[in-house]
Amino acid sequence: MQYLVAPEMKLPAALIQKELDLFEVKFNEAVQSQAPLLDRIMRYVVKRKGKQLRPMFVLLSAKLCGEINDSTYRAASLVEILHTATLVHDDVVDDSLERRGFFSTYALWKTKASVLIGDYLLAKGLLLSLENQDYPLLHILSDAVKKISEGELLQLEKARNLNLKEEIYYDIIKGKTASLLASACAAGAWSAGQDKALTEKMRQFGELTGMAFQIKDDLFDYASEDVGKPTGNDIKEKKLTLPLIYTLNHCDAVTRRKIIYIVKNNSQDKKKVSWVLEQVTATGGIRYATSQMNHFKEQALSLLHTFPASDVRKGLEDMVLFVTDRKY
Repeated sequence: MQYLVAPEMKLPAALIQKELDLFEVKFNEAVQSQAPLLDRIMRYVVKRKGKQLRPMFVLLSAKLCGEINDSTYRAASLVEILHTATLVHDDVVDDSLERRGFFSTYALWKTKASVLIGDYLLAKGLLLSLENQDYPLLHILSDAVKKISEGELLQLEKARNLNLKEEIYYDIIKGKTASLLASACAAGAWSAGQDKALTEKMRQFGELTGMAFQIKDDLFDYASEDVGKPTGNDIKEKKLTLPLIYTLNHCDAVTRRKIIYIVKNNSQDKKKVSWVLEQVTATGGIRYATSQMNHFKEQALSLLHTFPASDVRKGLEDMVLFVTDRKY
């Protein structure tokens, strides 16, 4: 089944606007601190949150499987807290001075404060669940944090020799990206009905959507339009993305050796990185990655269509289409 995508796909926030507004209040309360420096840093972090995709997935998943309740809001807050913690830590790991067009926490407060902020957020997330005895939700999200760490470490290990099979790439992104989105959908479903079968179905839906999300992120590195991410940035950071993996596995031996040498030794040379991008396009890496992204998208939508038609189901469809059609 093919799904038409509008030129500028928008998020279905109107379906849950009141719930999102209430979530904002509860999230801000959840991350408050009595320590002046910590509170100042947290206000900076909270003001620069992204599109809130994951809390939206929590709320819509709950609404698809039952009714939104206090447990749902705690699940959404926990997801956003854990996501924010991973981003703060990621900026330290990647030595990144920017986050969503602003100075990162790492740029302003350096390594020590950034690591401690990430740790603080993880602790707040744990306490939020424990204080309310949300043990199943805590289990769902703790599993995601474990998988995120495993995915990042696997990527770090494999990036050293630039010899990565496509199956390993999927293992990496299933952990580092898809696991949190899978957990967001599972937590939302569980909070609404405590139904194990529905929770697992929504977990699978979130995982498939998360896989498509990461491949779309990979493709931004090769986009000519302004998508808020420097072209060739992943290559500069020596990250192995699907378009590059496909190219390395399908180009001739001479080109392969040259690409590997550039990524390992000349990743800051704009002209040489540009040549690598050209090879990826010529070899069909972008075309292949796009087809794989669409494959995961179609699987996610097919799974969603096992639920009865409703405005909420349509809202989740729009979320999936936004993930694969977004321009940033």
